[in-house]
Amino acid sequence: MHSNGDVFLGEIIGTAILILLGAGVCAAVTLKHSKARASGWIVIAFGWGFGVLAGAYTAGPLSGGHLNPAVTLGIAIDTGQWDQTPYYLAGQLIGAMAGAALAWLAYYGQFAANTGQDEEPLGTLGIFSTVPEIRVPWQNLVTEVIATMGLVLPVLAIPGNKGLGESGTTTLIVALLVVGIGLSLGGPTGYAINPARDLGPRIVHALLPIPNKGTSDWGYAWVPVAGPLIGGALSGALYNAAF
Repeated sequence: MHSNGDVFLGEIIGTAILILLGAGVCAAVTLKHSKARASGWIVIAFGWGFGVLAGAYTAGPLSGGHLNPAVTLGIAIDTGQWDQTPYYLAGQLIGAMAGAALAWLAYYGQFAANTGQDEEPLGTLGIFSTVPEIRVPWQNLVTEVIATMGLVLPVLAIPGNKGLGESGTTTLIVALLVVGIGLSLGGPTGYAINPARDLGPRIVHALLPIPNKGTSDWGYAWVPVAGPLIGGALSGALYNAAF
């Protein structure tokens, strides 16, 4: 078992890398004066998948690389081991905030140029957090629950595949799974599937001095927190019962 300190530090570092690359690809596709502007949803989905890959491989030796409260919750419900859960959750939220701030620094010039001098300024929340295409809270919640179960159930099951465990490719498979979820189920809500991934950057978006940043949309913020937590809990209970 990893020590509490290793869990906390590993989740901070790994989640920061995840959000740096994830928010970074959203900034690259969204912001004016970015070479990757308007390159599309497929690029975003792969960017987030590679963020998971880099973050989880980095954090793995320290914490196991959960990087997601829904995953941590699912594992705790399945195994009945809750002692380290607070260290995972705290590290994930802090890491998500750090990663969002780093992404802002990396694109500081592009954010600063979002002034509307040559065209209308862009709302920036979608770079940091999820925004639904059709705002129907119950539907958005259900979408997040389903998408998160599509992540957490395989995450619980994959270590049981002896061949994958021996090959060391489990993290790669999970990263590709995140890409697949983005491509298949990301359309309605932007697929948070991770409460820290949405809440941490949303807090940072609210605090940062971004020109013309628009609203941080706190009225919606509960959906990408509650939906993944429900999905993670259901996944842990189902896996425990069925497997």
